[in-house]
Amino acid sequence: ENGLQVARMGHSKMLNTFEVALDQGKSVLIENMGETIEAVLQPVVSRNTIKRGNKRVVKLGDKEIILKDSFKLFMQTKLSNPHYPPEVQAETTVINFTVTEDGLEDQMLFLVVKLERPDLARKKTELITQQNEFKVTLAQLEALLLEKLANAEGDITDDTELILSLEEAKRTSDDVKEKVVFAQEMEAKINETSEYYRPTGSRSSLLFFLLCDLCKMHTFYKYSLDSFVMVVTRAVNSVTLRKPKEPKKVEEVVEEKGDDDDDDDDDDDDKEEEEEEEVEEEEEEEEIIELSGKELKKRVVLLENIITYFVLDYTRRGLLDADKLTVVSMMAIKILVRAGTVSNEERNVLINAPPDPSPPAMPENAKSWMSDTQWAQMKTLESLDAFKKGSKLTEAIEQDSLGWKRWYTEEKAEIADLPRAVRDLGPFHRLFLLRIMRPDRIGAALTEFIISNLGNEFIEQDPFDMEKCYEESSCLTPFFFVLFPGVDPTSSIEALGRKLGITEANGRFVPISMGQGQEKVALDALNRCATNGGWIMMANIHLMQAWLKQLERALEVVEDFAHADYRCFLSSEPPGAMQGKLWDLIPEPILQRCIKVADEAPTDLKSNLKRAYSKFSQENIDECLKPREFKATLFALCFFHSLISGRIKFGPQGWSKKYPFNDGDLTICGTVLKNYLNNAENLGTEVPWPDLRYIFGEIMYGGHITDPWDRRVNNTYLAVLITPELLAGCNLAQGFKSPDSTKLEYTHYVKYIEERFPPEIPQMFWLHPNAEIGFLTNQGIAIFKTIADISGGGGGGGAGDISEAQSVITNYMGQLPANLDMIDIRSRLKEEDYTPFVIVSLQESDRMNLLLSHMRSSMIELELGISGALNVTDNMEQLAADLMANKVNALWAEKAYPSLKLLSAWFADLLLRVDQCVEWTDKL
Repeated sequence: ENGLQVARMGHSKMLNTFEVALDQGKSVLIENMGETIEAVLQPVVSRNTIKRGNKRVVKLGDKEIILKDSFKLFMQTKLSNPHYPPEVQAETTVINFTVTEDGLEDQMLFLVVKLERPDLARKKTELITQQNEFKVTLAQLEALLLEKLANAEGDITDDTELILSLEEAKRTSDDVKEKVVFAQEMEAKINETSEYYRPTGSRSSLLFFLLCDLCKMHTFYKYSLDSFVMVVTRAVNSVTLRKPKEPKKVEEVVEEKGDDDDDDDDDDDDKEEEEEEEVEEEEEEEEIIELSGKELKKRVVLLENIITYFVLDYTRRGLLDADKLTVVSMMAIKILVRAGTVSNEERNVLINAPPDPSPPAMPENAKSWMSDTQWAQMKTLESLDAFKKGSKLTEAIEQDSLGWKRWYTEEKAEIADLPRAVRDLGPFHRLFLLRIMRPDRIGAALTEFIISNLGNEFIEQDPFDMEKCYEESSCLTPFFFVLFPGVDPTSSIEALGRKLGITEANGRFVPISMGQGQEKVALDALNRCATNGGWIMMANIHLMQAWLKQLERALEVVEDFAHADYRCFLSSEPPGAMQGKLWDLIPEPILQRCIKVADEAPTDLKSNLKRAYSKFSQENIDECLKPREFKATLFALCFFHSLISGRIKFGPQGWSKKYPFNDGDLTICGTVLKNYLNNAENLGTEVPWPDLRYIFGEIMYGGHITDPWDRRVNNTYLAVLITPELLAGCNLAQGFKSPDSTKLEYTHYVKYIEERFPPEIPQMFWLHPNAEIGFLTNQGIAIFKTIADISGGGGGGGAGDISEAQSVITNYMGQLPANLDMIDIRSRLKEEDYTPFVIVSLQESDRMNLLLSHMRSSMIELELGISGALNVTDNMEQLAADLMANKVNALWAEKAYPSLKLLSAWFADLLLRVDQCVEWTDKL
C-alpha cells in the first residue's frame, strides 16, 4: 500500500528497483541478506550524497539518482549469527529480533495451554481484544469531550446538549472501567490456571536454545523455531486427553440435507450452517477437560517428558552417531541445572575438571598409580558440598591408597563399590570421580545415569523408518539426508514411493544426481513436481555450492503453490576433514527448514544388530522354501554384519583401515542366501555352507578388504557363525545364543534382540578386554570437551566473570621462572665455541624467553583488566576462559612447542624444559 519495494542481493533487477525507489522516495527491503553488501550499493548504505543545487544525488553504478527525503532502506537476514563489517554496523541501526529464552518460554506456555485448554486460550485472546477495544473507546470518549469543550460557546452550564453528552460519556466510562476490572480479574484467574503449565514452557525454551547451540558442534545441526513448534505440537497431541468426535452428527447433517432437496437453496444453507454450529459447540464443550491437584501435576510432568523425548527423537535422527551421547548428556545436565538438582558450580567442575592451582604434595603411596593432574583435580572436588562430608578426598586417598587403587583398576569402575570414604555418593557425583580417574568409563556411566533419570528410550534409538519420517513431513518441509560411505537413501525413498504409487516410471518421482549442467534441469523439475504433486530427489548437492543460493530461493517460491503430495529430498556429504565440521557447506535457511536424517551405522553392537535386521521383513522369510535354515542363517548374517561394522570403532585393533561395509552388502547377501536355499530345496540337497561362506567372505564383504590379515579375520567370523550348528542353538557370542528358528518369526527375533542381548564387551568381538580402553577414553574426553566448547564451560566469556581467573593467575605467576639472561650467556662464549650443539641451545633459550615473556605480559594485562586499570579485550576474555577451563591459550601455543596436554600438565612440562635450558646453558 505504501509502495514498499522488495529486492534481493544479486537479483538482476535490483539496481532498477533502487533507481525507482530513490527517485520516487519509496522504501526498499533487501530480504534474506548474506554477510556482504554489493559494492554498488555502498554509497546508498553509507549515505554518500553529492549536492547538486538544492538537491542531493547519490551515485548508483554509473548513474546519479536524486535522493528523496522519504526514501528508507531496510535490510533483513535469516542468518542466526551474522558477522557484518564495521562500516555496515556503523551506518545502520541493527535490530535483533531473535527470540529470548524468557520470551520463548511465554510463547511455548501459550502454545501448550492452547493445545491442552483451548477454552482458556480462546478466552484470554478475547479478553486481550476486549481490553484493547476498551482502551480505544476511552480514548475516543476523551477526544470527543475535549472537542466539545473546545467548541462550546458561552456558559457551558446552559449547554444542555453538552451536559447530556458529558453524563453519557461518564456512564460509558464507568461501564468500561467496570468491564476492565472484570476482565482483569478473569485474566488473572486464567493466568493462574495457565501458570500450572509453566514447567512445560520452561522445558521447551531450554530445549530450543540447546538446539540453537548445536550449530557449534557441526554445521548441519541448524534448526528453525517453526520446525521446533511443530515438534512440540506433535508431542502434546500424542498424549492429548481429548478424544476425536465421531462423525455421526456430520452424517446426520448430510442426510437431513438430502431429505430437504425440495426446499429453497437459501433455507438449506441456513439450516446447514445452524446445524454445523451446533455440532461445533457440542465438540468444543466436550473438548474442555479440566484437571486439578495431583492429576494436573502428573499431567504437567507427562507433558515435560513427552516434549523432551519428541525433541530428542527429532534431533538425533539427524545427528552423527559420535554426537548422540554428547547431545543427550548436555540435555540431561541442563534439565538438572534448571530443576535446581545440580548447581552451576557442580556443572562447571564436571565439564572442565579444573585442577587446583596449588595442591598439596602427592603422597608416595599414590604416585605409582595416579598422575599429578589427577591429584590436583581431586583437590578441586573438595570444594563441592557433596565431597565435604567426612575426611577430605586427598587425605582419604593418602590414608586408604590400596582401596582407591583397587577401585581405580576395576574393569567396570562405574558399577564397582567405591572406596570407603566416598561410598555414600549418589550416581551424579560418582561421575566426578570417573571423569577424573577413569575417563574410559565415563561414557558407560553417563549412559546409565541418563537411563535412570530420563529413561531407556533416550539412549536406545529405533532403526530409521522412512515411512514414519514421511508422516511427520509436509509439502513445506524438504528432507535432508547426510551421506556416508556405503549409505544411500535412494532405495528407501524409492521403496516408500512405490508403496504410495509415486515412481520414476509414472513420472511422479524425479531422481537427479547433481553435477555440472544439472542446475536448470533441477530447477525445472522442482517447479514441475511442486505443481503436479511429485517427488524430486537431488543427490550430492554439496557439489553445487555456487548454485545452492538459487535452490534456497526456489524452495521458498514453491511454498506458495506446492501441491499437498509434493516432497523434496536432498542429500549431501558432511564437510571433509580438511574443511572441518563447522565449515558452511549448505546455506543455513535450507538446513533450518529441512527434516534432517543421518542414517549412519551405530557403533554399539545391539543398535547395529537391530538396524541390520530391520533391512529385512517377514515377506523375505516367506519367500524362502527353507524357512528354518533361512531364519537362523539370516540372523547370524545380521550379527556378522554388526560385528565387522562394530570393529571399526576399535581403530587399528579392529581393522587395519576403515572399510566401507554397507547395507547393500547385507541385503545382497540376504538375497543370495534365499536363492541358494531355494535351489537346495528344489534339488533336494543340503545347505551349501562352504559356498555361502565363500560368497559372503571373499566376494561380498571381502571385496572391500585389501589387507590379508583383515581378510583372515573376516573369514574366521564366518567360519564360526555360518555353520550347521546354528540350527542347534549355538553361541553367536559370549552370552548370546542363536534362537530356535522353528519357534520364532520375524517379530519374535526383533523382541529377542531387545530383551536378550547382553551388555556389550570386547570379548563379543573376540578381542581382549583392554581393546576398548583407547577409544572409550577418547570418547569420554571428547564428550566433555565438546560440551565445554558449546556451552562455554566455566563461563569466562564476559568481563564480569574474568575475576574468577585471579587465583589461577596468582598461582602461575608465582611459579613462572625468570627469563634466561642471554647477554650473560653469550658473553661467556668465544667465536670458536659456536658449535651446532651450542647454537641449538641458544636458539631454544631464545624461543623459551619469547614464550615466557608473552605468558608474563598477557597475565599481567589480564590482572590489570580485572582490576579495572585496562579495558578488557577479547584476548583477555579468552585467556581467562582458558585458564579456568585448564586449556592452553591459543596465543601461548603459537609461541610454544607442539603439545596436546592440558594447561596444568603443560605448565609443569614447561618448568622442566626451562630447567633443562638453564642446565644446558650453564655448561657453556
